[in-house]
Amino acid sequence: MLKLNLRRKGKRRVPTRTPEPLSVPRQHNESWSMDFMSDALSYGHRFRTLNILDDFNRQALAIEVDTS
Repeated sequence: MLKLNLRRKGKRRVPTRTPEPLSVPRQHNESWSMDFMSDALSYGHRFRTLNILDDFNRQALAIEVDTS
């Protein structure tokens, strides 16, 4: 007999997390967000944009567009 029985590991339990509310900015320029977006033109050329937003009023501070 080769004794190929392997010990089974039990599932690890993830500790319960308490959700915390998001902080709300109280004035302009207190908190910014960045996000990448991508799209393609009608003839197939792809481009990406980097968007920087002010979280207080959701205003776009900058949008950088580039290919690749």
